[in-house]
Amino acid sequence: MVFDWASERPFWMIGCGNMAGAMLTRWLAAGAPANGITVIRPSGVAPAAGVQTLTALPEGPVPRLVLLGIKPQQLDAVAPALAARIGPETVLVSILAGTGCASLRARFPAAGAIVRAMPNTPVALGRGVVALTGDRVDAVTALMRPLGLVEWIDDEEDFHLVAALAGSGPAFVFRMIDALAAGAADLGLAPDQAARLALHMVEGAGALAAGAGESPARLADRVASPGGMTRKGLDVLDADQALARLMRATLDATAARGREMAAAFR
Repeated sequence: MVFDWASERPFWMIGCGNMAGAMLTRWLAAGAPANGITVIRPSGVAPAAGVQTLTALPEGPVPRLVLLGIKPQQLDAVAPALAARIGPETVLVSILAGTGCASLRARFPAAGAIVRAMPNTPVALGRGVVALTGDRVDAVTALMRPLGLVEWIDDEEDFHLVAALAGSGPAFVFRMIDALAAGAADLGLAPDQAARLALHMVEGAGALAAGAGESPARLADRVASPGGMTRKGLDVLDADQALARLMRATLDATAARGREMAAAFR
């Protein structure tokens, strides 16, 4: 199913920060009509050429689709005026971290459907991940497909962990790239060269893993010859499950913060 921009108008984006802006960038690159999207943001600055950008909600028809792209702490300031304009024809999609469907429904009781979405920043390239939960709406699935992999999560409680893995995950990968480059630089390689090598190595390894049809663990074993250089490095990562425990603790802390935020917005 392809998203029908003509029939789903008006399409409002409430806020357009880094993540919502990344989504908009990809939608426009994939053929979305700029004049079919209205952005409402305090600055009034258009995020892209041809996109109508306002500082207040427009007059006119009830929106068919609203994307909430504000900060979670701004929700209660925005909700009353927006709720008055949303009716049963409207699908509300929220990318607010830690804000559950029940909290959104309490603030937007007239919305026809409510969907939580958790995209990550590579959506700007069409190579991201978008996790969805809430009311299953085919149009929302179609809307998100140009952004990358789309996954519906049946149990909203699992959404905190999915958000930690897929939503926050790029930040963790960026840290790992930096750490690899810094390690090589500390051992004597020129820092700029180490940074280039680390970045392109991760880009190629990720592409290989995505298309290999084998698990990353199996691919690692293919690289590591018994008694060789790679195996010695893996021995460090695998000792006492050091890397696995670090990743688990990282995801656990991230998901726990999501649950704390959800509790605060109930």
